[in-house]
Amino acid sequence: MQRMGMVIGLEPSKVTEYKELHAAVWPEILELISSCNITNYSIFLKEPENLLFGYWEYVGTDFDADMAKMAASPKNQEWWSVCIPCQKPFETRKEGEWWAMMGEVFHLD
Repeated sequence: MQRMGMVIGLEPSKVTEYKELHAAVWPEILELISSCNITNYSIFLKEPENLLFGYWEYVGTDFDADMAKMAASPKNQEWWSVCIPCQKPFETRKEGEWWAMMGEVFHLD
Protein backbone atom coordinates (compact mmCIF):
# COMPACT_ATOMS: atom_id res chain seq x y z
CA MET A 1 0.00 0.00 0.00
CA GLN A 2 1.23 3.46 -0.89
CA ARG A 3 -0.07 6.59 0.90
CA MET A 4 -0.42 9.57 -1.45
CA GLY A 5 -1.09 13.25 -0.77
CA MET A 6 -1.87 16.04 -3.18
CA VAL A 7 -2.82 19.71 -3.03
CA ILE A 8 -4.60 22.28 -5.19
CA GLY A 9 -6.33 25.62 -4.76
CA LEU A 10 -10.07 26.18 -4.96
CA GLU A 11 -11.61 29.17 -6.69
CA PRO A 12 -13.30 31.32 -4.00
CA SER A 13 -16.47 31.68 -6.06
CA LYS A 14 -16.72 27.88 -6.43
CA VAL A 15 -16.40 26.73 -2.80
CA THR A 16 -20.12 26.07 -2.32
CA GLU A 17 -20.43 24.27 -5.65
CA TYR A 18 -17.39 22.08 -4.92
CA LYS A 19 -18.73 21.13 -1.50
CA GLU A 20 -22.12 20.25 -3.02
CA LEU A 21 -20.50 18.11 -5.72
CA HIS A 22 -18.52 16.16 -3.15
CA ALA A 23 -21.45 15.77 -0.78
CA ALA A 24 -23.07 13.64 -3.50
CA VAL A 25 -20.29 12.14 -5.63
CA TRP A 26 -21.75 10.20 -8.54
CA PRO A 27 -21.90 6.46 -7.82
CA GLU A 28 -20.06 5.67 -11.06
CA ILE A 29 -17.14 7.82 -9.89
CA LEU A 30 -16.99 6.11 -6.52
CA GLU A 31 -16.98 2.73 -8.27
CA LEU A 32 -14.27 3.85 -10.69
CA ILE A 33 -12.04 5.10 -7.88
CA SER A 34 -12.32 1.73 -6.14
CA SER A 35 -11.72 -0.19 -9.36
CA CYS A 36 -8.51 1.82 -9.85
CA ASN A 37 -7.17 0.45 -6.54
CA ILE A 38 -7.66 3.64 -4.52
CA THR A 39 -8.92 3.28 -0.96
CA ASN A 40 -9.29 5.51 2.09
CA TYR A 41 -9.71 8.59 -0.13
CA SER A 42 -10.39 11.92 1.58
CA ILE A 43 -10.36 15.56 0.47
CA PHE A 44 -9.97 18.30 3.08
CA LEU A 45 -10.65 22.03 2.62
CA LYS A 46 -8.79 24.79 4.47
CA GLU A 47 -10.76 28.01 4.46
CA PRO A 48 -10.41 30.94 4.00
CA GLU A 49 -7.29 30.08 1.98
CA ASN A 50 -9.36 27.68 -0.14
CA LEU A 51 -6.69 25.02 -0.14
CA LEU A 52 -7.73 21.45 -0.95
CA PHE A 53 -5.68 18.55 0.40
CA GLY A 54 -6.37 15.08 -0.95
CA TYR A 55 -5.20 11.82 0.60
CA TRP A 56 -5.59 8.26 -0.63
CA GLU A 57 -4.03 4.86 -0.32
CA TYR A 58 -3.07 3.07 -3.50
CA VAL A 59 -3.30 -0.72 -3.18
CA GLY A 60 -2.64 -1.74 -6.79
CA THR A 61 0.52 -2.78 -8.59
CA ASP A 62 0.46 -0.49 -11.67
CA PHE A 63 -0.36 3.08 -10.69
CA ASP A 64 0.20 4.50 -14.19
CA ALA A 65 -2.19 1.96 -15.74
CA ASP A 66 -4.83 2.60 -13.10
CA MET A 67 -4.58 6.37 -13.59
CA ALA A 68 -4.82 5.89 -17.37
CA LYS A 69 -7.96 3.81 -16.84
CA MET A 70 -9.42 6.56 -14.67
CA ALA A 71 -8.55 9.29 -17.19
CA ALA A 72 -10.04 7.31 -20.09
CA SER A 73 -13.42 6.83 -18.41
CA PRO A 74 -16.10 8.93 -20.17
CA LYS A 75 -18.00 9.31 -16.89
CA ASN A 76 -14.85 10.52 -15.15
CA GLN A 77 -14.21 12.99 -17.96
CA GLU A 78 -17.73 14.29 -17.36
CA TRP A 79 -17.03 14.52 -13.59
CA TRP A 80 -13.80 16.39 -14.24
CA SER A 81 -15.66 18.79 -16.54
CA VAL A 82 -17.64 20.04 -13.53
CA CYS A 83 -14.83 19.81 -10.93
CA ILE A 84 -11.89 21.26 -12.86
CA PRO A 85 -13.43 24.74 -13.29
CA CYS A 86 -13.66 24.91 -9.49
CA GLN A 87 -9.98 24.21 -8.97
CA LYS A 88 -6.98 26.52 -9.10
CA PRO A 89 -3.78 24.52 -9.70
CA PHE A 90 -0.42 25.69 -8.41
CA GLU A 91 1.99 27.17 -10.93
CA THR A 92 4.74 25.13 -9.25
CA ARG A 93 3.13 21.75 -9.97
CA LYS A 94 5.12 19.29 -12.05
CA GLU A 95 4.46 18.94 -15.75
CA GLY A 96 1.51 16.62 -16.32
CA GLU A 97 0.01 17.24 -12.87
CA TRP A 98 -3.24 19.03 -12.13
CA TRP A 99 -3.24 18.42 -8.39
CA ALA A 100 0.34 18.83 -7.11
CA MET A 101 1.56 15.56 -5.61
CA MET A 102 3.24 15.74 -2.20
CA GLY A 103 6.03 13.69 -0.69
CA GLU A 104 5.45 12.01 2.64
CA VAL A 105 7.80 13.27 5.36
CA PHE A 106 6.29 11.50 8.39
CA HIS A 107 3.93 8.65 9.23
CA LEU A 108 2.99 6.86 12.45
CA ASP A 109 0.87 3.68 12.53
